Amino acid sequence: MNEEMVQQMMAAAERLASAAESLDRVLGRVDAQQEALNAKVDRIVAAVDEQTYVPTNGETRQLQERVAELEKSNADLKAQAARLTRKTLPPMVSAILAKSGGESEGRVDKEVLNKSLQSLSVEQRIAVKSELARAGMIE
Repeated sequence: MNEEMVQQMMAAAERLASAAESLDRVLGRVDAQQEALNAKVDRIVAAVDEQTYVPTNGETRQLQERVAELEKSNADLKAQAARLTRKTLPPMVSAILAKSGGESEGRVDKEVLNKSLQSLSVEQRIAVKSELARAGMIE
């Protein structure tokens, strides 16, 4: 190798050594900042642990009363939803009842229902009766 290349390599090696020193200083500062942040986090965690909220007896009683009230309200809403289920009949059932002179609204007389369903197969009778029962028109 000639002398010019050796000098260039020496200059590059010096620049690399300088960059390595700079990186070492930066890493030292980053480590120091990380330690400071960890210390702050530890202090925050300790402060939160010390300030854990414990409700008083009166507050506990109020919360229990509120839970009971909400559970009752939920049960009432479920009962109301059960009462408000669909009460309409499928078109096929309505057509069969209309042809036989059965009522399309309210309760259906069992005798009229049995008479109107005589022409259907057993499976069809079961399907019609289950739809009427689901709609609350028969028991």
